[in-house]
Amino acid sequence: MQVAVVSGGGTGIGAAVTRAFAEDGYDVLIVGRRPDVLTAAAEQIAADCGRPGAVTPVVADLTDPGQLDRVLAAVDGRPVDVVVNNAGGYLGGDTGTLAGTAAHWRANLDANVLTAVLLTEALRPALRRPGGRVILVSSIAAQRGGGGAYSAAKAALHGWAYDLAAQLGPEQITVNVVSPGYVAETEFFGDRMTAEGHAKRVAATLVGRAGLPDDIAEAVRFLASPAAGYVTGQVLGVNGGSVLGR
Repeated sequence: MQVAVVSGGGTGIGAAVTRAFAEDGYDVLIVGRRPDVLTAAAEQIAADCGRPGAVTPVVADLTDPGQLDRVLAAVDGRPVDVVVNNAGGYLGGDTGTLAGTAAHWRANLDANVLTAVLLTEALRPALRRPGGRVILVSSIAAQRGGGGAYSAAKAALHGWAYDLAAQLGPEQITVNVVSPGYVAETEFFGDRMTAEGHAKRVAATLVGRAGLPDDIAEAVRFLASPAAGYVTGQVLGVNGGSVLGR
């Protein structure tokens, strides 16, 4: 049985990724901080796929090194085929003072970078050799800016992915980044999104629509598949053409 670990797997993009893997027959561990959200997602996805127990919720704060043991316990010595680092998000804060600015930047770096680093490093010895996959979920903000500390944090994932790909390549483990553009039907914007903001983001695409969580999940699905065995150290933009490839 193949095993996938998805951080932030309870909602939005993470839940869509979890559903794709469960449909493909994986045992999926979804990691996050909210037990009710994780449990509800795990039960719903497993039921929809007709595979009771296919999704296991693991409650852990991935910014705390002491809580990674919970993930390892759930893996229970099995080889891990895919790690999807999806946890993160834009964290606001008071940047009117230097202390506030420091707290704001640390919070965004912790949520978007440290979570990925700690989860991947904890699972690194368990990655299947050959054939393991590490996938990082970044953001269009890393490529075009506009998000301040969030943009910088997501951009940091790109540089780290290149290093990690070089380290793990000789073991036939690939490392890639999926960089979504505007994706509707997630918690990312909370109550900040307006009709005007939505229309502006859709207008910036070449395909005339917002992305959906399933669009990102399909890109992750490809990178996790045997078909992508020769793809590593890449940033795959899934943004409807709102930022062109370079």
